[in-house]
Amino acid sequence: MSRDLRPPVDILHYEIVQEQASALGRMGRTLEQSLARLREFDAAHERLELPASMQPARRKLVAEAGQALWMFVVQREATGLRDSRHIMRTYNVPGEVQRCMGLAPTPSKPTSK
Repeated sequence: MSRDLRPPVDILHYEIVQEQASALGRMGRTLEQSLARLREFDAAHERLELPASMQPARRKLVAEAGQALWMFVVQREATGLRDSRHIMRTYNVPGEVQRCMGLAPTPSKPTSK
């Protein structure tokens, strides 16, 4: 039976770092998937010719990508990685997604009758 001779605080620190890395990986994949859905939508629809009926769907994709970007940036900063410019370049994040980063959609208010 082998016994870990490290101090308990070191073992705990190792577990915390593992979880941070795992969360960072998940959030990076979520960002990649969100950006891919937006790019696929744009490839399937000419933005200049996008019918008004399709604009809400695109805005939703942009907002979802912005939220995923925000979560990824916050997680990176929590681990000490502060330069978000690297993310923008590496993931080729569109400016409109960057601008809506962190904005939460407001809940729609019920209309009064």
